[in-house]
Amino acid sequence: MTKENAIKLFQDQHVRVHWNNDNEKWYFSIVDVIGLLTNSVNPNAYWRKLKERIKKEGNETVTNCHGLKMMAADGKMRMTDVVDTEQLLRLIQSIPSPNAEPFKVWLAKVGYERIEETEDPELAFDRAMETYLKKGSEYAILTDEITKAWAGFTTKEYKKFKNLKKENLRDNMTNLELVLNMLAEATT
Repeated sequence: MTKENAIKLFQDQHVRVHWNNDNEKWYFSIVDVIGLLTNSVNPNAYWRKLKERIKKEGNETVTNCHGLKMMAADGKMRMTDVVDTEQLLRLIQSIPSPNAEPFKVWLAKVGYERIEETEDPELAFDRAMETYLKKGSEYAILTDEITKAWAGFTTKEYKKFKNLKKENLRDNMTNLELVLNMLAEATT
């Protein structure tokens, strides 16, 4: 399927999604997500009841969701309520289900971290570095490709060319080499 209309698989269950090029957002079928998180035999009925309840709570998700034609199980294009990612995460908070609990725990953790980062911005940098280091092998491959693109050497070959053993390649680059490397990284 194209990026515009796709089906995302979550543990062998389907969630219909739509990519909107104008606002560059994914839209998710609410009944598909509800079916996934609640194991309801009738996700449409569950959504109707949930809509009533969350409207009473003052949740704006229902007001802000809209319908899109999406491929139904019978192969026909039918209107279905959809939400973007932010609205989806808010909606999940209102679903009382053990399957929704991991999302709720994650949202609480991320929310708490953002509050901490507001109080101590250095935490945001520390977390970003931690994520960067976890993805070290992916970055190592990318760095290797970037170096090869501008220098004609892999990182290992370039270190050998400069007679470096354990020293950091960047620490031993000229200003021109650093600029070329930064330009290649920015371009990538």
